[in-house]
Amino acid sequence: MAKEKKLEDLFHDTLKDIYYAEKKILKALPKMARAAESQDLKAAFEKHRDQTEGHVERLQQVFEAMGKRAQGKTCEAIEGIIAEGEEIMEEFKDMPALDAGLISSAQAVEHYEITRYGTLKRWAETLGMKDAVKLLDATLKEEAQTDEDLTKLADNSANQQAAA
Repeated sequence: MAKEKKLEDLFHDTLKDIYYAEKKILKALPKMARAAESQDLKAAFEKHRDQTEGHVERLQQVFEAMGKRAQGKTCEAIEGIIAEGEEIMEEFKDMPALDAGLISSAQAVEHYEITRYGTLKRWAETLGMKDAVKLLDATLKEEAQTDEDLTKLADNSANQQAAA
């Protein structure tokens, strides 16, 4: 008979999902930075790559606190979101709408991460994992700030450039 799975099992499974996603994002961000036309957008992607390294480290600390090995599990959602971003890079290369498309792709990633980190934080609270709550909350705040920063870039230049 299969072991009954509880919230801690779901937490661990979702942790593996976002760990995989963060590792994939680390590989995608330099490509996005190279593709970006705007220096501000290039800088935003480079800054977020550095932050993402910190997100991976925090996740490793959460795994460690659980007494588990840090490992990923294929995340089909992030695979699809990144594939869409790559499609935009190909289809809009050297076009006025490229940066707006890159921002939309990056925000799709951010929104996915925000949902995952928000859920993991709530589950960690329920499970009494105080250290994990702090680590996940720190990343959640950075992801939300990145989303806001991308919106500002879109509003201040990329969307107007794409419409011109």
